[in-house]
Amino acid sequence: MVSHASQDATVVGRRLRRRVLLALCLSGLLPVLVLAYAVLRYLFADVGSLRGVHLIGLQGLVFFTLLAMVGGAWIIWDIGRAVSRMGELLSPQPNATAPGARTDEVGALMKSFTGMLTTIEAQAVEINTFAARLDAAYKELEVTNAKLKETSFRDDVTGLYNRRFFSLRLEEEISRFRRFNHPVSVVLLDLDGFKSINDEFGHAVGDETLREIAQILMKQSRGINVVSRYGGDEFAILLVETSKAGARLYADRIRQVVATCPFSHGKPVTASFGVASLPDDEATNSEDLFRAADEALYAAKRAGKNQVAAAGPAEKVTSHGASGHPDC
Repeated sequence: MVSHASQDATVVGRRLRRRVLLALCLSGLLPVLVLAYAVLRYLFADVGSLRGVHLIGLQGLVFFTLLAMVGGAWIIWDIGRAVSRMGELLSPQPNATAPGARTDEVGALMKSFTGMLTTIEAQAVEINTFAARLDAAYKELEVTNAKLKETSFRDDVTGLYNRRFFSLRLEEEISRFRRFNHPVSVVLLDLDGFKSINDEFGHAVGDETLREIAQILMKQSRGINVVSRYGGDEFAILLVETSKAGARLYADRIRQVVATCPFSHGKPVTASFGVASLPDDEATNSEDLFRAADEALYAAKRAGKNQVAAAGPAEKVTSHGASGHPDC
């Protein structure tokens, strides 16, 4: 099959070469005839007997011009057909000519453009597919980074925010207080006698107790507040837009819920609280405010535990008995 195609291509090539040579001869003949007629006309312009010869020469020139034009048109058509045939023979995958398709040089050119467009469309599909995959990978990376960042701010045991995140948010709220003078409060919570729970029931039960405390805090807190496990059995809560009086009420409500809530290990649990606020307490930065809340917490411990103490000159301590149904 390949041999026959090669032979046909050779034959078509030879025919094409002959047609090209003939076209060159015709195109070269016309200038020669015109030049010859012009020379004869110039040399014998004054000879009256040659007027008939001039007329015959002009008629011959017109005839040969018309003949060359017709022959040239036919040769061009035949060359186009030969080129189209050559393209079909040299095509690696010859296709049947579609009904109504052109078989001349324009048809061959259209066929080439169609092939180019098909290739471009295929490459465009590949580029779009790659771009979609790249975009999906980028979004997945963003989600992964967000999860990693969130994980780095979370406590492994309770799922609350950790000390690092609490410190960052406290700095932000202190800065906000300086600009707008909006109140901000810190509440510290420390479980009373938590070591005895670990010693009696083990650390697994102790961790479960911490998770139960975390659930109470989340249930009793607003979404804008920051609830964190600061370390060990100590929790820190950042109360946004909350005055000192509001923070003390919040802490005492948590104290009552913890004291009346039935824990999984069956033993009662109590907690002590320290409260500090701006602008009520003298604090110039986040460290001062946290230190004031910490000192109030230890004042509550010294006062007998299960207490709420507010920062101030005398660390005012309030103690109330458990009342109402536990909301835990």
